[in-house]
Amino acid sequence: MPAVENEQEIRDGKFFAIISYVFFLCIITLMLKKDNKFALYHAKQGLVLFVMEVVAFILSIIPLLGWLIGVLGYALFLLVSLWGIMQAFLGIYCRIPVITKISENVVI
Repeated sequence: MPAVENEQEIRDGKFFAIISYVFFLCIITLMLKKDNKFALYHAKQGLVLFVMEVVAFILSIIPLLGWLIGVLGYALFLLVSLWGIMQAFLGIYCRIPVITKISENVVI
C-alpha cells in the first residue's frame, strides 16, 4: 500500500481508533469502521482490553483477594488504555504486550 493511502487511512480511522480504548466503544468501531485497517487494529486491542476489564470486575467480587485484583487491574487497564489512546492519536500501530498477541487471533 502506498504511503499516501496509508496516511489517508490513518486520518480516516484515527477518531475511531482513539475511542476503541474507552470501555465498550470498541464495538462501535468494529461495526462502523471494520474496513479501515488502522481503526480495526486498535478496535481489536480495545476489545481484548475490555474483555479483560470485565474479567477483572468479576474477579474483584472475591472477598479480600478480589479487592487487590480489582485495584491493580483497574490501574493497569487505565494506564494501558491511556497509552493506546495516545498511540492512536499519533497514528501509530502500537504493540501492547499480551493484548496485541491475543487481538491478532480475534476474527471479525
